[in-house]
Amino acid sequence: MKITHLDALTVDFYRTNLIIVRLHTDEGLVGIAEATLEGQELAVQGAIAILGEAVKGKDPTRISQTIYELQRNAYWRGGPVTMTALSALEMAMWDVTARSLGVPVYALLGGQTRDRVRAYANGWYSGAVTPEDFAEAALRTLETGFRGLKWDPFEAADLTVSDRDLDRMLEPVAAVREAVGDDIELFIEGHGRFDVPSAIKVARRIERFNPVFFEEPCPPDGIDALMEIRSKSPVPIAAGERWFGRREFVPVLARQAVDFIQPDVTHAGGLLELSFISTLAATYYVPFAPHNPSGPLSTAATLQLGATLPNFRYLEIMATDVPWRTEISNERVTLTDEGDIMIPDGAGFGIELNLEAIAEHPYTPHPMRIFDDAVADIRPDDARSYFVKPGE
Repeated sequence: MKITHLDALTVDFYRTNLIIVRLHTDEGLVGIAEATLEGQELAVQGAIAILGEAVKGKDPTRISQTIYELQRNAYWRGGPVTMTALSALEMAMWDVTARSLGVPVYALLGGQTRDRVRAYANGWYSGAVTPEDFAEAALRTLETGFRGLKWDPFEAADLTVSDRDLDRMLEPVAAVREAVGDDIELFIEGHGRFDVPSAIKVARRIERFNPVFFEEPCPPDGIDALMEIRSKSPVPIAAGERWFGRREFVPVLARQAVDFIQPDVTHAGGLLELSFISTLAATYYVPFAPHNPSGPLSTAATLQLGATLPNFRYLEIMATDVPWRTEISNERVTLTDEGDIMIPDGAGFGIELNLEAIAEHPYTPHPMRIFDDAVADIRPDDARSYFVKPGE
């Protein structure tokens, strides 16, 4: 079996565009993966085109050799665009290899350690403005089965935040905690907003809500800052979604800068690289909680890792998404009443595409709005759940 070419499809997803990579072979098998990179979709498409020329004629089952040689031969290495394209190629090779054998990808990665993973919801707050809105949205989300909720309550904060503004920003957090009770897990997102003293102040102020972790409290390029924050934070610290490859994770773990590690399978190098990072984290007894507010293929790939990695602790997933998420593929995400996502057992990643539905939602620019008062989420009238219950 030989690779004939790669191509990339774009799908408007309101807050971003999904980039779906297809790896075609001379035997007619096609492996698919996700290369979504918010705000940089066109750059990733260019990187995928370059990789397509480099791998033409290669055996798609020789995954480790191919990825090693591509990285070795590259003059410019790392970074979000290059690593996202490379990650997608690696995952598509795993998908086509597992499809050729008729087994799930996890069967090639050591087999299952579990049949489900604990999930927490992102995007559940769509349209919420007041503390009461957030509380009501939280309760609706719990009715679907989730037992964990994550969001960024910090509006357009940039490095610093006044006490008065922080009081107001935390009112929805207080309302949610009161509404859902103490047994529901809360996760507070920082999106790399704060400098060191502000992050420490925020961490101390959110302690009363007993969050599982405070995610990315400072910009992702400062390990010393992260260490200082963690040393003074009364709540656990999580980070890693904007780090690429093992070289960025090794010093973070060695210096004990985080309590939870959060690589993204679509950016940090693919399945084998995340498996390696997970092993590094396990050496320091740091739990694995990968970043995944993404589309069907990113979720499917992350679930394969969830099946195999002993220190896999949490799966991030969108609680609601665009209404056409259920149309562009055969994705079926099974959410139990206990807040767990079941591991699918189809061949490869188990995802088949609907090309006609994809074509109905072409590329649409979506600027990032993290430092804007506008909330970059799904419009409340469009938001749809895409989960099924066990047995459905």
